[in-house]
Amino acid sequence: MKRFHVHVAVPELGAAIRFYSTLFGAEPSVLKNDYAKWMLDDPRLNFAISQRGGASGVNHLGFQVDSGDELEALHASLEAADRAVVAEKDAHCCYARSDKYWVTDPAGIAWESFHSLGSIPMFGAAAASGAKTTCCSPGEKTDEPLQVAGRESAQSTCCAAATAPPH
Repeated sequence: MKRFHVHVAVPELGAAIRFYSTLFGAEPSVLKNDYAKWMLDDPRLNFAISQRGGASGVNHLGFQVDSGDELEALHASLEAADRAVVAEKDAHCCYARSDKYWVTDPAGIAWESFHSLGSIPMFGAAAASGAKTTCCSPGEKTDEPLQVAGRESAQSTCCAAATAPPH
């Protein structure tokens, strides 16, 4: 079953946590020094906020699914929409390890579809050991072109593999 996902960049995490906890009538299910997430059942929503120095506002939208099979079915729908799809397998981002697909809609909004595989201790770190990291944030564009199926390259509006430490 799909769960709608919204990620909002906020200028002040404490104030945003107080606001959204009141709005949702619930405390965050995940709370870090730069990130909070509510996993709501009514409506079925994965709502995340982060304060990481980027522009405030909607960072990206998406769908979280419960299985790899559901993710591949959603991937097929994304490809049928005739948009460039960027795959990230075993991505390490937002304190979670996930398989993901990213697409940008005709209005330029980044959409993430993902299946969470487990949690990690840092926002974008595979491990404190300096292992390869992948941390997506559509608001944080990269300068490196991505190789996208059906196109020679595309400027990233959502994500790119990185070997640098988490930001």
